[in-house]
Amino acid sequence: MVSRTERILIIDPDEKARADLDRHLEAKGFYVSGYPDLSAARSLFEEYPPDAIFIDMAPAAITELSDRLEAHNTYIPLIAYSDVRDAKEVVAALRAGASDFVLKPCNDKASLDDVLAKLFDRVRVSRLNQLYRQELEEANMDLREGISELRADQRAGRKVQLKMLPDHDHQIGGFEIDHLIKPSLYLSGDFLDYFRIDEDKILVYIADVSGHGASSAFVTVLLKNLTNRLQRNFRRGSSDDILYPDRFLERINSELLDTGLGKHVTVFVGIISESAHTLRYAVGAHFPMPIIWFEGQAPVFLEGSGLPVGLFEDPHWEVYETPLDKPFRLILFSDGILEVIDKKTLDEKEGRLLELVSGGRHTIASLSDALNLDEITELPDDIAIVSVTDVVSK
Repeated sequence: MVSRTERILIIDPDEKARADLDRHLEAKGFYVSGYPDLSAARSLFEEYPPDAIFIDMAPAAITELSDRLEAHNTYIPLIAYSDVRDAKEVVAALRAGASDFVLKPCNDKASLDDVLAKLFDRVRVSRLNQLYRQELEEANMDLREGISELRADQRAGRKVQLKMLPDHDHQIGGFEIDHLIKPSLYLSGDFLDYFRIDEDKILVYIADVSGHGASSAFVTVLLKNLTNRLQRNFRRGSSDDILYPDRFLERINSELLDTGLGKHVTVFVGIISESAHTLRYAVGAHFPMPIIWFEGQAPVFLEGSGLPVGLFEDPHWEVYETPLDKPFRLILFSDGILEVIDKKTLDEKEGRLLELVSGGRHTIASLSDALNLDEITELPDDIAIVSVTDVVSK
């Protein structure tokens, strides 16, 4: 006899038939319990549910037991075990909830064994599915908790990023500077800043970190930290790197390589001199180039190019200079702006930007309205815009 782990309950008022079935099942190695009626067996299967139940009772009793088992959300097959010969009664038992029907006395023990084998296969599959569902529910719960925690972290990170940004509609000397930043995710890989360096010079830059998400957002914290240190060093007289656009990019490059994050940045950095009426700038592969618009002239893109920041050990950046001898507007963009312009080619997208600015869309609010930025729920890329307006030209 091979020992089995399955437990079988027999509910049959016929003591002789019950005993005969009991002997056969025990000989097959099953754990067997027998009772004359449902009430006598109730306490047993409610405390220790069996793996299968043979039952010789009216269809109504089979239905009652089937409903009770279903309420416990467990699959226990019921085998109707009866000496009826009317096909209608067999069908009634099956409709009441029986998984199979065995005629008694059961002289064909091989057929009985086949019935049990098939039912226990279904039991194993059902219980495996139940186990998988439970594991899946637990995994989903863990996933929901993880997502909730991640969202909380991202919201916190977003607040930190927002606090790092400069004030809107900021008046610095004779210029009014404003910005817009719209992340494609919770956190942005775009960053911008503007501030007065000394009594004469104003620095403005826009940066686009490679990639998206938390790792790119971390680099924006590094950028803010670096500019704060460069300002402190300048005030202390220990370094004047912040006065030179190319050296500003060199410092960012060095810091990024030291982190080992594998991130690089495209940057445009410009320094406006109020006394000299000039804009000196350097370009770290930033695109599109800023648009400058002088009063009485058509807007144009600034000229310039340069290597990306954070990829090379000893890069060199050229410094460009353009006179600001007329009232002007300067508008800086990250490349995400090109993604929302409904044109096919790059030239057409750039042409559309110039068209918008020349048509009077030269404020951040009007540009945002023209490009429907507030209507787009899922941006393909982060978008950042900075506008510098000579107060005389407003």
